[in-house]
This record gives sequence, structure tokens and C-alpha cells, in this order.
Amino acid sequence: SVAGVLVCLLEYPRGKRKKGSTMERCGQKYMTAVVKVFGPLTRNYYIRAVLHAVLAVPAGFLLSTILGTVCLSIASGIYLLAAVRGEEWRPIEQKPRERPHVGDTIKQPPSNPPPRPPADARKKQPVEVGG
Repeated sequence: SVAGVLVCLLEYPRGKRKKGSTMERCGQKYMTAVVKVFGPLTRNYYIRAVLHAVLAVPAGFLLSTILGTVCLSIASGIYLLAAVRGEEWRPIEQKPRERPHVGDTIKQPPSNPPPRPPADARKKQPVEVGG
């Protein structure tokens, strides 16, 4: 059960993607702080792969935990593949929101007046009374 809590603590915070944006999970910033404290032990995917593989060994001896063993083994393989590709866990850093400058939000007024219909069409035409 301690191993399960360790895996949950390690896996809950999402890592930042290289491309695109990553949405942070609810309450992730607190867990990210915990994961960042351990530094390279939690960022390096080789270490995570070994950790998952080691945690899978004892669970493999009981039939009731065989599904957990399979899951940990698959996670270990995925982390090993990611580590070989040069990936590592990076925290999602919140960028401070910049307030838009007032001058930037106001657009320049048009330099030319709007187009007008020809002079003939601008004259009021008498309303025809039908009879």
C-alpha cells in the first residue's frame, strides 16, 4: 500500500510538453512542489522506469495483485522508451499574466470616411401614393 501511495504521488503531476500546451490537474501545483524537491530522482525517466520495475516484482508473487504487476511493468516500459528518446519530467510553470497596455488595445480610427451612395440616391424620393 505504501508503494501505491508512492506511485500515485509520483504520477499525479503532469509534466510539461515540448510542443503545445499542457493543462494542469486540479491541485497539481502542490504535488509538483513535492516532486520538484526530489530533483533528478523524480525528473529522470530512467529512474522512474527502474522504480516501477522494482515495485512490480513483489506484486508478481500474488495472484490477486497480478493486474497491478502488469500495469507497473507496462509503465516501466513506457518510461524506459521515453528515457531512451531523451525525455524527462519538467514542471508546468505558470507564466505571470501580463496586463494589456491601454494603448495597445485601442485601435487606430479609420483614416478615410465610410463610402457613401451616389448623390442621386441620397436625395429623398417622394413617397408615391397609390390610387
